[in-house]
Amino acid sequence: MEKFPDAHALVKDVVEVCPIPRLERTVIERAHDAAYLDAVSQDDERGQPHGLLRYDRNRLGLPACPRLLERSMLETAGTVAATLAAMEDGMAANLAGGTHHAFPGRGLGFCVLNDVAIAIEHLRALGRKPDQILIVDTDAHQGNANHAYFRNDPVVFTYSIHVGKNYPAAKEPGDQDVPLPRWVDGRDYLEALRGTLPSAFAQTEPDLIFWISGADCHAEDRFGQMRLSNEEMTARDDFVLSLCEEYAAPTVVVYGGGYHREPGMTGWLHAQTVLRAAKVACRFPVHLV
Repeated sequence: MEKFPDAHALVKDVVEVCPIPRLERTVIERAHDAAYLDAVSQDDERGQPHGLLRYDRNRLGLPACPRLLERSMLETAGTVAATLAAMEDGMAANLAGGTHHAFPGRGLGFCVLNDVAIAIEHLRALGRKPDQILIVDTDAHQGNANHAYFRNDPVVFTYSIHVGKNYPAAKEPGDQDVPLPRWVDGRDYLEALRGTLPSAFAQTEPDLIFWISGADCHAEDRFGQMRLSNEEMTARDDFVLSLCEEYAAPTVVVYGGGYHREPGMTGWLHAQTVLRAAKVACRFPVHLV
């Protein structure tokens, strides 16, 4: 997708972009079923049936092939690296990630691997276990896989603000779910965000924050079904980042979705979020991977 090189071009001369180490498949298997990973990497557009672990091209929207798994592992490696950097320095961003529709045994909505779940499980495997982790999801679509994955996990609190009657059709209950009406305008969106997100921070007092930002809240996005202007996207970012700064918890910023009608605008919106995070991080360094 062009949004990745577009955003990279906009930030690379402003902040340092760090290389990332590759992940071993054993790291991915802490959060995903091996049979599902095998199905994704098959060079067969129809996918391979493994009972419930079926690769479904239609639901994922991407053809199965070895390069798909490799590319998804590289994207996930960015979130893992950003998580480790944030734990050391306070804030980091992955110039990708936020694939919140990927379940352990199936991928949906262009999401092959759940990068946030993998990063959290990797931290645990390293013996680094924050007492409370908060996932803030402001993508226009519900973070259904994160809700499901961490439903019975007392350490991880999931917050998602999204259009209620939009993809995914089958919603998953989360710790704090904020469904909004279709075509919600920016003023009402910001009112809902400001009225609900502070309680998630107050309840958890997080030791680690993952923010799945999402560029698909914009009024000109093809699939988000929200109507935020550029200025309202800035207000959204500033509010989320102000809470992260107030609670002084290590923060990992990842992209989420974005499908703007105008070429180049999705990458531009993602880049603005990352650059705003970098400004907030003046109190502690920001790493981009």
